[in-house]
Amino acid sequence: MEEHGTRVYDRLTDGRARRLRLAELVEAAATAFPGLVPTSGQLAAERSRAQAGKEGLEIDQGIFLRAVLRSPVAGPHLLDSMLRPTPRALGLLPEFTRTGLVEMESVRLERRDGVARLTLCRDDCLNAEDERQVDDMETAVDLALLDPGVRVGLVRGGEMSHPRYRGRRVFSAGINLKSLHAGDISLVGFLLRRELGYIGKLVRGVLVEGDGSWHAPTVEKPWTAAVDTFAIGGGAQLLLVFDQVLAASDSYFSLPAAREGIVPGAGNLRLGRVAGARLARQVILGGRRIWATEPEARLLADEVVEPELLDGAVEAAVLRLDGEAVVANRRMLNLAEEPPEEFRRYMAEFAFQQSLRLYGEDVLEKVGRFAGRPR
Repeated sequence: MEEHGTRVYDRLTDGRARRLRLAELVEAAATAFPGLVPTSGQLAAERSRAQAGKEGLEIDQGIFLRAVLRSPVAGPHLLDSMLRPTPRALGLLPEFTRTGLVEMESVRLERRDGVARLTLCRDDCLNAEDERQVDDMETAVDLALLDPGVRVGLVRGGEMSHPRYRGRRVFSAGINLKSLHAGDISLVGFLLRRELGYIGKLVRGVLVEGDGSWHAPTVEKPWTAAVDTFAIGGGAQLLLVFDQVLAASDSYFSLPAAREGIVPGAGNLRLGRVAGARLARQVILGGRRIWATEPEARLLADEVVEPELLDGAVEAAVLRLDGEAVVANRRMLNLAEEPPEEFRRYMAEFAFQQSLRLYGEDVLEKVGRFAGRPR
């Protein structure tokens, strides 16, 4: 793959004439180059086992995708392919445009006053992410970006039914460790799709080749996040791509990558830029928890208010991003802060390192321990 990655990719995509998403690409590779990556049948057999009982076939996918993303020809093409709207979103778009409401298992999407309000509603597991939630989030982000009636996006956690937090809003508990223990968190379907799919679209927009504006192939919109109670792991990672973040004063932020044993998505790329290298190491390597009332929290949240005032503060905040020049300026900020080539190189190495971490002895031991108790 190091020597032939670009040619392999060109064969699979007919010379980059076809845009394949990650899952389609690895499936095509398994057919065209037997033995290069696991087949769908092999992966299905792996999926039936707990994480500790798997053979680690996804590591071959990590090797394959590292080479594709490293290629200055194939890598950008794959990243752009992942910015295309999903078929599911395109199918739901007429309904959402007409009614302003789509309710999915993990996300409720409502358009009101030009604001797309994405409410994370996995109330039973504190909005811990699994593949279902990643799919619902990408669908919701696509719809918000494609609907001409939406000018600003807002993401917030809904009220929980979990006994410990019943009736309280929670932003996110991060990756669902029970699903990881059970073998239901995949490299391609969760860990890479999440970063290159809906999170990538929050940053760079949705790609609408052929029917977009002549001056911009992507449709971008500004995004606000509101944090209630906590943003742990993947929830904290997510905050790093929003244009503004508000937090309740009794909430906290945590990115316990070392405790869980895996690489926290693009958090290693972004947290140091946002909060500084020393604090990033304290959080990612040392597991430091940052409370919203700490001075360092101002590096992660633009505004911290008392919980009873958060609703009003959020409404005022989304209005601040509803301006003609906001999209152009956020595009230039994102280009300066995270050039696509830098992101591509990071994700190439992430694909490989994360595939190894999924099968590390420490990870298997830790998720087995965490899986038996609530977050």
